[in-house]
Amino acid sequence: MTIQELREKRAKAWDTARDFLDSKRNASGVLSEEDSKTYDALEAEVVNLGKEIKRLERQEQIEAEMRMPTSQPILGTPAMPDNQAKTGIASAEYSTAFWNNIRNRNFADIRNDLQVGTDSEGGYLVPDEFEKKLISALEEENVFRPLATKIQTSSGDRKIPVITQKGEAVWMEEEEAYTLSDDAFGQIALSAYKVGTAIKISEELLNDSVFDLPSYIAKEFARRIGTKEEEAFLIGDGIGKPTGIFSETGGGQVGATTAGANITFDDVLELFYSLKSPYRKKAVWVLNEQTVKALRKVKDNNGQYIWQPSISAGVPDTILNRPYVTSVFAPTPEAGNKAIAFGDFSYYWIADRQGRSLKRLNELFAMNGQVGFLASQRVDGKLILPEAVKVLTMKG
Repeated sequence: MTIQELREKRAKAWDTARDFLDSKRNASGVLSEEDSKTYDALEAEVVNLGKEIKRLERQEQIEAEMRMPTSQPILGTPAMPDNQAKTGIASAEYSTAFWNNIRNRNFADIRNDLQVGTDSEGGYLVPDEFEKKLISALEEENVFRPLATKIQTSSGDRKIPVITQKGEAVWMEEEEAYTLSDDAFGQIALSAYKVGTAIKISEELLNDSVFDLPSYIAKEFARRIGTKEEEAFLIGDGIGKPTGIFSETGGGQVGATTAGANITFDDVLELFYSLKSPYRKKAVWVLNEQTVKALRKVKDNNGQYIWQPSISAGVPDTILNRPYVTSVFAPTPEAGNKAIAFGDFSYYWIADRQGRSLKRLNELFAMNGQVGFLASQRVDGKLILPEAVKVLTMKG
């Protein structure tokens, strides 16, 4: 079955679930226990079809990458070669020495090449090309990173100037003196918090030339670090880690508070319009899957469901015609929680300190025939313009 056929099947499954929901609601607008179980099964089919569509889309992307040519044909007159050699951690010599060191080959001969990339804690900075691969992998593992603005810093701290108060014009009489009205500026400081993980690999696998060590480390590094990053970008308290968008201090502004224990259309609409129009143009919902489940049952004032499945390639599912992303770290819709964030998340800035570090541990796991690796990076993240993101708070 093709992806388009799956999309159409999911749309029909949602129509069935929606029609069942409409027909079984009683006068108070709720389902009986038995009907609720039936609806949950119908909704589960919609969710599972959505996951299968994403898997097939990812598979198509991988296959397209595999079919790409490994070299480019010469179509014109050969140009003069680029004789500007790459230096430092971008050089081919450094990359070769780095991976030889990781595999512990010719260790005595590669010290000089690696000195250019030694970090302050005894590890080695990963080569430039590999770092790009790590960054790309972190994008895939972290649902929030693609929404944010990424910058790279060469030092520990980065201060971002922001306008805290804007000047304004005034009506004037003829020959009246101008009134000075300056913008007021402040600063948001982005630090460099360290996040790391330890990886163990068997000596046999490490010495197997067929084993793609860079890809494995990139994938595992991304899975572990990406998960911790996503958690911090959403609910981090800013103490030794980034400040999350749902944080009480430094997070998004409260745009709406539910009137009761459940989220209603009026609550979602109030949150939607609490965000200024310029930000709504690129706004995205960020929420937990449990919250999406609750919103699938919500209708607007015209009797239309506010959650709509996509039936076209490249078009995401929407809530009130705006796309959404889900994360297990977004708070669940329980009393007192901030259940939904809505805004332009390009105003959340992620500062990656240049140079990720990888350190080899030869002796610690030697008795088990394993070699350990310590991988780390320094990163911070903050919402630099709080009014660009609004959150919905559940009634306590």
